[in-house]
Amino acid sequence: MRGPLGAVIGRYPSSDGVTQMGGIIRHNRKCRDIPVLVFFIAFWVAMIVNSSFGFNQGNPLRLTYGLDYKGNVCGDKHAHPGLSELGLRYWQNPNQVYQSGLKDSQFKLADARSICLSECPIPSEDSLSWVCDYPEGDIRLSMKDWINRNFDYFEFLTPEMRNSSLQLQGPCYPVIFPSVNVYWSCQFIARASNTSLKHWQQMGGVNINEDMVIDRSIHNSINSRSAVLKRYMADIGKAWPVLIVCGGILPLFLSVIWLMMIRHFVAAMPWITVVLFNVLTISVTMFYYLKAGWIGNDAISPIIGEHDPYISVYGRELTHIQAVTILMTFIMAVAILTSIAIVRRILMATSVLKVAAKVIGEVQALIIFPLIPYGILAVFYMFWISAALHLFSSGQVVQNNCNSNCCTYDLIAKRVNCDRCCGYSIHYTPHIGVAILFHLFGCYWATQFFIACSSTVIAGSVASYYWAHGETSPEISFISVFSSMKRLMRYSLGSVALGSLIVSFVESIRFPLEAIRRKLKSSSHEPDNWFGKAAYQSSQCFLRCIEWTIKSVNRNAYIMIAITGKSFFSASSIATELIMNNILKIGRLNVIGDVILFLGKLCVSLSCALFSFLMLDTHKYNSAHNKTSSPLFPVVVCWALGYIVATLFFAVVEMSIDTIVLSFCQDSEEHQGTAQYAPPLLMETLSNQNEMQRLTQGP
Repeated sequence: MRGPLGAVIGRYPSSDGVTQMGGIIRHNRKCRDIPVLVFFIAFWVAMIVNSSFGFNQGNPLRLTYGLDYKGNVCGDKHAHPGLSELGLRYWQNPNQVYQSGLKDSQFKLADARSICLSECPIPSEDSLSWVCDYPEGDIRLSMKDWINRNFDYFEFLTPEMRNSSLQLQGPCYPVIFPSVNVYWSCQFIARASNTSLKHWQQMGGVNINEDMVIDRSIHNSINSRSAVLKRYMADIGKAWPVLIVCGGILPLFLSVIWLMMIRHFVAAMPWITVVLFNVLTISVTMFYYLKAGWIGNDAISPIIGEHDPYISVYGRELTHIQAVTILMTFIMAVAILTSIAIVRRILMATSVLKVAAKVIGEVQALIIFPLIPYGILAVFYMFWISAALHLFSSGQVVQNNCNSNCCTYDLIAKRVNCDRCCGYSIHYTPHIGVAILFHLFGCYWATQFFIACSSTVIAGSVASYYWAHGETSPEISFISVFSSMKRLMRYSLGSVALGSLIVSFVESIRFPLEAIRRKLKSSSHEPDNWFGKAAYQSSQCFLRCIEWTIKSVNRNAYIMIAITGKSFFSASSIATELIMNNILKIGRLNVIGDVILFLGKLCVSLSCALFSFLMLDTHKYNSAHNKTSSPLFPVVVCWALGYIVATLFFAVVEMSIDTIVLSFCQDSEEHQGTAQYAPPLLMETLSNQNEMQRLTQGP
């Protein structure tokens, strides 16, 4: 049986006889869950080592640009030759592109001859244009002169070189097909230039295949799942100013404003939150409709820069935008219906928020305390995102093993070379995938850990306020917050690490289960009878219920850790027993307050998503090298960052309510139904029987 909390909380005489107020006795505390803390420290060391591997092996340019025939990344200034101004990959030999698109062909597009250019070549209207290899050997041109000549030095070729070029073996290749810049690769348009083809045939060039295959080959490569995933990750790197503004600064500002309004306009805040939530949901949904092309003509396009308006190229990103648009439409409908359903409970939410408003008014340092975990998380996320970009782009550039005909003229050897002329690819080993998964899990655990630490500090500060009869020092209003931080750092980091690990582990289980479900579906083993489908849906619902329960238990466990200094499981047991004994008293009280706070977090995060849409819709992110492939991923990341920041600040209100309620219930139990420690400002809300009856039974 747990002992009364009055034995460890309240006023205590110190060794010098001076009474201490609002603190938690220190000599009853000791370090808890030390093995978990040691494991957490080891985990951070592993995170640093894992990130170091990414920084050493990765190159974020690979997420955007392709490789040339030498294995260089287009746009890389450190390549040989330097390619800082040459970011577009262009396949020189049209017959190789054609062969790679044939069904059951052994020739792959990765083995086709490709170089890096600054713009996609267009056939000449009155003659034949050429695109030649990088100048070297007997071709005495600098890279700058080669670029200024539109990559053409055909007139400088020897007869042997010209004959080789007419056989499509280089070093120069004819520009027969128009091309357009599609995600920094020159996409062939399957309509040959009649003028260029006529000149080519008159010069005695070999037959060049014409078919839609030449279009599909490059298109399929650009739209592969791995290519799309790389572009999404590259979008994060390009849109980092958007992440800083809409994922960091804006949610900080909005969260502080929301807390200040809770402090001064508590009666109006539930109504404002509900209305604003619906307006923002509708606004974000309309932006998705615009980018999906279902409203107006602002649909995302894979083509970069100016192009023929009659050319239409389809990208997989548009499908993803359309799918999310449908999802947002469903969420919008549910949000509106839910808002209508909770209108009758708004008054209850107002009474609940009054509790937190009174605490924030007395312990004003709680409003600015979340700036500390916010700053720590901001530094962590900058490091984590940079490491993630390097991990996703890690791998070894190796030459392919191919048996196909890829002979080409070697300017150094001065002859046609058929040995080791295959293209280059990035080789990914299984441990890279494990490193990425580990990095993702580390981000989630670290986020949960810092949020849990913030919640525990707030709970300890509010508990000190409650058990000191609501007395605080007007000269040092932040003393209880600093004292709570000190207790956390000295005694309870292991307990908080254990609680955050449990939440992270349960959350992570969902991903392998979803992967198994998709694998079974693709292999036609998905249950097709009603019992199998019902079992699957029930398991998903059960897992979500467990996840919600664990998060709820953890939050109350953090409160009891802050109050009692117990280990995580002991604190969870105390909190659960206390809640079960008072479930009728506090059940509905907490639920409606949590709903309004959840809507408040969504208001902040949706505002971040809306502003990120506006920033990404500017010219900077719609053209040239900074063009994002889709606003989807940066918007989702801004939404997630906004929600995390809002969670840090809204925890002041959440933990204040929960701590006061649990402390009030414990106080009432210890003193036969009459709370002795509740300060006067809180007694009028929580001790009044009519108020409590209205809160628990509804209007």
